[in-house]
Amino acid sequence: VLSLDTVGSADIAGKKPMAADSLFWIASQSKPITAVALMLLVDDSKVKLGSGVVALIGLNDEGRAGLIVGVTGDLTSRFNAVDLVRVGSLVLGGKGGGGRPDMAQAGGPDASKAEEALAAIRAAVAG
Repeated sequence: VLSLDTVGSADIAGKKPMAADSLFWIASQSKPITAVALMLLVDDSKVKLGSGVVALIGLNDEGRAGLIVGVTGDLTSRFNAVDLVRVGSLVLGGKGGGGRPDMAQAGGPDASKAEEALAAIRAAVAG
């Protein structure tokens, strides 16, 4: 190691400076990052589709699933993303979800049912 410098505070409230061996627990930060990444993928997919419904499920190592449904603006009068995400969430063992007519998210404890959740959403769209 040629150089080892630190910048910032290890404890802002306590005014403790950062040390080279400071440790931080940031594992809980992955969930919001993953959710944002999935939302960006849904938005990007909606643009590429032009017209349609997009449903993505992210799975974690703990066996849980996060579901995001997007509906393009021209179809929100026919399909509500909140209604569709609730269909998928129930299959995943979740309790609902929420959002807007064009984008909604939910989760559930049973990631093993991801394919079934997507099939249920597909069936709801097909009518």
